[in-house]
This record gives sequence, structure tokens and C-alpha cells, in this order.
Amino acid sequence: MNAPNTSGWRPAMGPAGDAEAGLATASGDRGLMVEEPLIFELGAGNGCGVDFDQSGPEPLPLPSLSRFLRKSAPALPGLSEPDAMRHYTRLSRQNYAIDLGPFPLGSCTMKHNPRLNEKTARLPGFADIHPLQPQQTVRGAFEVIHQLAHWLITLTGMEAVAMSPKAGAHGELCGLLCIRAAHDARGSARRVVLVPESAHGTNPATAAFAGYRVESIPGTADGRVDLAALKARLGGGRDSDVAGVMITNPNTCGLFERDMRAISGAVHAAGGYVYCDGANFNAIVGKVRPGDLGIDAMHINLHKTFSTPHGGGGPGSGPVVLSAALAPFAPLPFVTRDTDGTVRLVEEEDAPADGPQTFGRMAAFHGQMGMFTRALTYILSHGADGLRQVAEDAVLNANYVLRSLDGVLDAPFGGSGPCMHEALFSDAGLPEGFSTLDIAKGLIDEGFHPMTIYFPLVVHGAMLVEPTECESRQGLDRLIASLRAVAERALAGDETLKSAPRFAPRRRLDETRAARKPVLTWQGHVQPPAAPSLSETGGG
Repeated sequence: MNAPNTSGWRPAMGPAGDAEAGLATASGDRGLMVEEPLIFELGAGNGCGVDFDQSGPEPLPLPSLSRFLRKSAPALPGLSEPDAMRHYTRLSRQNYAIDLGPFPLGSCTMKHNPRLNEKTARLPGFADIHPLQPQQTVRGAFEVIHQLAHWLITLTGMEAVAMSPKAGAHGELCGLLCIRAAHDARGSARRVVLVPESAHGTNPATAAFAGYRVESIPGTADGRVDLAALKARLGGGRDSDVAGVMITNPNTCGLFERDMRAISGAVHAAGGYVYCDGANFNAIVGKVRPGDLGIDAMHINLHKTFSTPHGGGGPGSGPVVLSAALAPFAPLPFVTRDTDGTVRLVEEEDAPADGPQTFGRMAAFHGQMGMFTRALTYILSHGADGLRQVAEDAVLNANYVLRSLDGVLDAPFGGSGPCMHEALFSDAGLPEGFSTLDIAKGLIDEGFHPMTIYFPLVVHGAMLVEPTECESRQGLDRLIASLRAVAERALAGDETLKSAPRFAPRRRLDETRAARKPVLTWQGHVQPPAAPSLSETGGG
């Protein structure tokens, strides 16, 4: 961040040398690329855009609360309504979004959100309901939840589904709590969960949070689970201490686990359960039913596979489909249809004493209604053939990216056959002094959001690209051309790449320093310490 500038204008933040070449502007703007100060700098005065009555403080209900009274007015920026509106509108123009271009984050499935879904979710009766309304006033919402649950079970070949988890990691926790409840019900005190190297990073974190000891299972040279190592750790009988395995399929290397049935068979033979991270279900929806692979529990990210809004901290949704072995332990509440056709919500007081052995509840209310409505709209509008095409096109696009960059970027598993929905590259082959970060920052100058970098951890300098099924060939060709151009700059030893991005609103930061010493509060007009130069940070 620049130091506050009180002279009324700022120098442009474009390529180095602009000011010296006389290309800087008095405003600090570059055409429609607006140089926007902090809101505290804009409204540093004592003004306010709203008139308030000058009344004294309200009497306190309890004298003991007096110690919490402010000694001075809060240091809020004073802006008029037009100034505040323009500030946030100008900031929004500096934000990248899926509606601007491809969002190739690997293992994240950032794809187009059809406007039909948005229109449906905004219909009266969906957008304006409240979780504390009487059940008889929200029968339509229950019907949506029930229909969506039906199709999730159908698409996965499972027995039941818990709809209340709010996101992927929340769904992981739900699945593990079902597994723990199943073991507890049969008096088995197993406390080990096996997690392959190729699994998502949330898997071991969730297992540890659920009280399990996590052990890693290595991968093979072709990027898949080492079945022999897994079987060796499970042991030879049902006296194993392993509660289950958490596996991501397709995995984070962008590959399908070809031994999935053998993995499930080995875990079941040892008395354990198989949890599948379903974040990558977009690659196989309509093509593969996880239940047919021996999966016992799997969360489904509605904000990925079924294209509900994704990012910004939510809202997400992570329903968990369950096998017949785990279905009795699903959390409350759940929606059921009575013999008279009425759809209702089953709460703790409604559950029969001799009914399911639920482990409890995951959340105060029953999931994310807006996400349910959008996901059901997506499923019904696509149909079975459309959902199959989603998976086929996602895989086709990823392989098109993978093969189009042959000879430019290293593909560590490129020789293992076709990838699934994401193409994985590494920094192997880049000249000394150039890194994955340089490729990502260079892509920003090309007008694209970078791919996922340095993940999965099993690949050094990883670059994980997921184009999704939504991108046309023309759009993919533009992304590929830019990736190729940036990679060729690195291969040619172009030192200017180390200072990219050069055309973004802000240049490259010292990300390590920013993470370790963040400035989280506005300090008025106190001069902050000078930002380190690129030479001080080693160019990165």
C-alpha cells in the first residue's frame, strides 16, 4: 500500500517508468483504471452524509455498563452517499469475477452460475422465508429440499442424504461423525483415519477435529493411491484400529482412482468405512455413481457441481450422501414424506425412540435454502443427458488445456493418460530464478485470474488448472495462448516477469511479510513504514 498522499492526486501505478516518461496523470487514474484511495483517506474529515439529531446519551439500563461507554466518537470516515457509492463501485471494477472471464482455480470448480437459477431462487416463497416460520407455511420449501435430496441420492447411488451441512468441510465433519457413531454403536473404539497424499487438504484437518489420529498413505508414481501400502496399514483382519479412509476421487492430481473398488473392499474387509471427498463430483456427475464404488459417505459441494454462487465466504452447501450402513446415523433435522403425501421436517422431538441412531444435529437450521433452490433448478434444467455432458465437457476442456501446453509447461502426470477435470503442471523445466509464482503473476497482466498454485503439495511448484465445462474453445484458446506466452517469457529468461503484475491496480507484494505482519486497522494519517522493494524481497 502507498503512504497517504495529501496533495490531492497520486501517481499512476502502471509500469515502472511511466512517470519519468511523462505518462502519469494528475488524477493518478489511467483512463478507466481508477486509482482508488482507502475510504478513510476519502472521508478523513469530520463530515457525515446523514443528519442526526443532536441528543444526549440514552440512560443505561444498568449502571455497571457505564465502563463500556465510548470516551470519544468512533473514527469513521465521513462521506456523502454519492461518495460512498462511487467508492465501492470503483473498487468493484478492480475485482475479478466469473462474469468477467475464466476462473481456472484447480480443485475449486468456479463456473458460470446460470441466471435461471438466480431467478428461481428469488421467487416469493423461497427468497423471503425465515427458518423460524411455522412448518405449515413453508411446505413448498420442504418439497424443494425433498426433491433435491431424491436427485442427489439418485445421482450418487446412495441410501440417504443429510442436507444440513453448510459447506464442504462441514460435510466432511458430518460424514466422520456418522462413521464414529456407527463404530460407537457396535462398541468399536477405533480412532485412526487414513488420508492419502492425493486427498484435499481439509480431509486430515477435519479428521483431527473429529478426534481421530491421522495417518498418511503414500501415492504411486502415477499420482494415485498406493493400494499395497493401504492394505498393509489396514492389517489382515477386522481387529484393525482404522475407523476409515478419506479419499478424494477424482483426486487433487486431476486423476481418477482406478482402484477405488479395491480400496473400498479392503477398508470394508478390515471393518472400516470409506469417506469420499466429493468436491470434484463435477468431473463424474451423471457418469459414475460413487455408491457403486463402495463409498459410505460423500459430501457434495452444491456451489461447485450444481453451480450455485461460490466464493466470498459463502453461502455454500455441502449435503452428505450416505450408504445403507451409515444412513441410520444421519443428523437431524431431515425432511420426510408421510403416507398422506405431506412433506415435513423431523426434529428431535419427532424422532421415534426406536428410530434412527442419529448422532445429533449439525446446525441450528436445515441447510441453505437459496442453494437448494438453485441446485434443484440446475438439475431439472439439465436433465440426465445434460448432467452427463457437464462431466464430459469438463474433462474434455481440461485435457485440451493439458495437451495444448505440451513442451511448454511440465505435466508431472501427463504420461499417466488423460486427466479428469483439471490439468496439473509443475515448475520443473523453468530456468533457475523463475518460479510458479512468476507464472501466476504474469497471468494477471494477461487479464486472467491465476490458477491454483503450490497445490497439491505432492507436486513441487504445482499449477492446477480447472477450466470447467463452461468455457468455449475460443475462450480456452485465449487462456492457453496467455499461459504459453508467460511460460515462454520465463523460459527465455525475461527478468521483467519477476516484477509482474505490471498492469494491475497494485504491483507485486511481499506476501510473506503481509501474512506475518498484516496492518489490520487504519492509523489515521500516521506515515506507515515504507513497503519493501522487489530487491528487498528477492523479487517475490
